Amino acid sequence: MAGDVVRRRSRSRAGSADGFARLVAHTDPVALIGITLSIFLSVTLDLTNAATGVESLLAGLMGITISLLVDSLARAERRFHLRTLLDGPPWLVRATPQLAAAIREAAERHAGTRVAVEAQHRYEEFRLEAEQLAAGRVIRRGDDDEDLVGATRDCARELLGLTNVMPRASGELSWWRGDVGRRYWEANVAALARGVRITRIFVFATLTDELTELVEKQRRAGVRVGLLPFGAVSTHLHVNLTIWDGSSCWEARMTAHGEISENQFSVNRADVDRLTRIFRLCADRATFQD
Repeated sequence: MAGDVVRRRSRSRAGSADGFARLVAHTDPVALIGITLSIFLSVTLDLTNAATGVESLLAGLMGITISLLVDSLARAERRFHLRTLLDGPPWLVRATPQLAAAIREAAERHAGTRVAVEAQHRYEEFRLEAEQLAAGRVIRRGDDDEDLVGATRDCARELLGLTNVMPRASGELSWWRGDVGRRYWEANVAALARGVRITRIFVFATLTDELTELVEKQRRAGVRVGLLPFGAVSTHLHVNLTIWDGSSCWEARMTAHGEISENQFSVNRADVDRLTRIFRLCADRATFQD
């Protein structure tokens, strides 16, 4: 019996502490500081006899009232800002409260476990990805060809490509023989059939028979192919890229072994202009067989 009483009191104290923590967490810092200063002012006035007890109490209550008013205005502004953010596509309005509720439940119900840590980690990843999307960029794994192939299928007028054949083994040519490369080439052939102009530059260390065969295959299909030896341009221009209709672009991020670790599709104007400049600089030095 005594043990039950102790446990109930412990839970009561824990609940009170938790409630106070929630109050502090959801109160504007300015209001907390204002309330604290108001209480301190009231006590100081009373202890120093600078004011009567009633005057000290009124001064403190006035300060607390002003602080709570400021907190109320801040809350109203945050609610207005949140409503403004949610004034968007229907799917965003529906999903955002559900997402926030799920993350909060995972963090609070499973506090102190790996689940709560993972919830925060995934939310941070989502936030970073959302910021990239807001900037007009989609970043995917190296073996994900959704944007590369999809944008080629959507291309209406012109496709510009730059492929670096790494100076080791098969290098980028193995990519062209793989599943992603084959799907990309099929999309290229379909684009040529509907009148899209394709210009591709191969940057190479050695003009091997394998590379020559690939170049001739693409030329026969209708691609305008240029060849650019390593050393003809600065190494910072050795970028694997594709540009569609001058309005969107794709860039591969490479490992030290010449493998694509991730790729970035972008409609960001700065990205498109940067990759277009790189392509033009390489095209000025490349040899085309017109």
